[in-house]
Amino acid sequence: MKKGSFIFFAIVCNGFVMNAQIDSLAMNKSDDTTMEEMVITTEIEPQSLKKAINNVRIISKEDIKNLGAVNLADALNQYINITVTPESSSGRSTVSMFGLGGSYFKILIDNIPLINDGGFGNNTDITQIPLADVERIEIIEGSMGVTHGANAVSGILNVITKKSSEHKLEVSLTAQEETAGKEFSFFNKGRHIQNLKIGHSLNDKWYIGIGANRNDYRGFLGGKHNELHDINDGTRGYKLPPKEQLQGNAVINYTSENVRLFYRFEFLDEQVNYYESSVQSGFNDTFGAYKYANDERYLVNRLYHHLNATGKLFNQVNFNISLSQQLQERNHETFRYNITHDLESNNVKQKDQEMNVLYSTGTFNNFFTSKLFNLQFGYEVLHNRGAAKVRAADSQDMTVYKNLDNYDLFVSSDINLNQYFSLRPGFRYSFQSVFEDQYAYSLGGRYLLNYGFEARAAFGGSFRTPTFEELYYKEIFNGHHFEGNPDLLPEKSTSLEASLKKVTYFKNNNAALSNHIMVSLSDIKDRISSVLIGYDGATPMYKNINVDKYKSLNLSSMNQFQVGNWDFGLGLSFIWRSEQIDNGTAKTSDEYLFSYNLNSKIAYKVPEWNTVFSAYYKFTGKTREWDTNSTPFTIATVDSYGFLEASARKVFFNNKLEATLGVRNILDVIEVNRSRIANTTGGHEVPTQLIMSNGRSYFIKLTYNFNLN
Repeated sequence: MKKGSFIFFAIVCNGFVMNAQIDSLAMNKSDDTTMEEMVITTEIEPQSLKKAINNVRIISKEDIKNLGAVNLADALNQYINITVTPESSSGRSTVSMFGLGGSYFKILIDNIPLINDGGFGNNTDITQIPLADVERIEIIEGSMGVTHGANAVSGILNVITKKSSEHKLEVSLTAQEETAGKEFSFFNKGRHIQNLKIGHSLNDKWYIGIGANRNDYRGFLGGKHNELHDINDGTRGYKLPPKEQLQGNAVINYTSENVRLFYRFEFLDEQVNYYESSVQSGFNDTFGAYKYANDERYLVNRLYHHLNATGKLFNQVNFNISLSQQLQERNHETFRYNITHDLESNNVKQKDQEMNVLYSTGTFNNFFTSKLFNLQFGYEVLHNRGAAKVRAADSQDMTVYKNLDNYDLFVSSDINLNQYFSLRPGFRYSFQSVFEDQYAYSLGGRYLLNYGFEARAAFGGSFRTPTFEELYYKEIFNGHHFEGNPDLLPEKSTSLEASLKKVTYFKNNNAALSNHIMVSLSDIKDRISSVLIGYDGATPMYKNINVDKYKSLNLSSMNQFQVGNWDFGLGLSFIWRSEQIDNGTAKTSDEYLFSYNLNSKIAYKVPEWNTVFSAYYKFTGKTREWDTNSTPFTIATVDSYGFLEASARKVFFNNKLEATLGVRNILDVIEVNRSRIANTTGGHEVPTQLIMSNGRSYFIKLTYNFNLN
């Protein structure tokens, strides 16, 4: 994006930031969030945002509705410090925070890590997490190893689902139609979503709910000519592949005076189709001459069970225990597609990846009747049986099965020295089945100053365990030699965060202003890298080894102003990253590479029309990163880009019908240039296109609500 465009939008959006970035300041009791929003992530007991030790950001249900967000990827596209990256080959979308990929960021559902085909809580495909049944999303940046164990290095995200209702019977039916850029038809192009939710409060103690969701994305052509194109000109297929998801869930919740029980079940069935761009010619006696391509598809299945119990023991001790069994598998199917006659042949299906998890976690606190001190003990038990496809030296594929287990104990405490000053020390010890035992530690504090100032600081150490792929991956064939390393060590990290927040109220709370500034430091040692270890004849051999280092400094500011029916804000983040990468033949320097981003929001509610108008904007500045595909390593530059979205949401017929009209990616960002200095071209910049979106898209969403008291 040109500098002038950035300045223009910064001026237009001055003072606007999405609610996901800062604490809710809602002043209307009918809003989805209130000033005393209760948070549960990392807290010993559910607390208001003001009393929480950690800096918790909220993506509210209101923002989810305004964005027309179908899945987590739609919502996080507007979150500061997070980058959502779609993969054109597999159809997955993963997140990175502060330049650290999905292996360092943990995603949970109701405080339980969510499985995916490559891990448990990490490297999650966020397009597989629907938001139709979500109350809010809580995000914490920084190391959370004590409370959430391995791999919670750059932060955690906790999706809170719905478990109760104000009505005896709730029925909600949603249909959403969306273009993919300029491409749309009701059956063959665009995005088509249907959702059904039914909730029933049997009495004041029992609630049951079921839901079903279908997300049919027909792919993005972007100048290509779909799977029926039979000319070998490189334009067959899609720029982003078609994907269809079928998901269902059920929840049973029991609440009494001293105990709450809930059970949640989910399933996912996903199919992603990938069409080869090359077209070939064939002949046989049955069809004569015909055109064909070698295509493939990915088939994903997930089963999720979660049983939770919270309550009191001996009328005093609080407990919160969860038991979860989860299974996700990813199958890869290859086949020859006869384009001329629309037929498949030579179908071969193999298991690509699988994770099968049995998990339990629990906490116990409030052992003493003291306002000064609250001690919490906790445990975590994880049995994870993984499977991955590897290719050995004889070019034969095989499936490797291994167990990755851990048994953790942790302790933390809230020490309230007075009504203004609180401390929280914590420690976790993790007994590992594959690695040496690990530990995490933290010390956090909160101080409430005069005039509405809130100061927070935290210091801690955490660890990241190697992924199944990093340990056991192997690809040795035809001049390729890449392999994992079962002797890898967990990566070690330390972090420091400090923040200052001020909330100011005007005119008897008719208006409120929130200003929040935060600085964080992180240091990661023993990072895993693929390193040259020798040659097999002329073939270079690479193996994963703990050799890299990473440091970062982040400075961010988040501000929100609410007055009457208006909601404005602005968020800014500046990041300095130092990555020392060593692959055995080349090594980077330890210089810091700078990047920045901002996000913004403006929303206006018209009570007379039951309508909310909103606009969201996120700008990602030009970034520099190491390009490890050249020797010696060079620095690549990724151009700046911005996502601007707008919507109008109106309620009809006494809240029974809700309609939302919106536009995503108004600036029509599809691809972003990534240029590097390549020795092979005499030092000229070689641009590479990184696909970011399917372009400017329009959507309409209709929801019918039937409530019976």
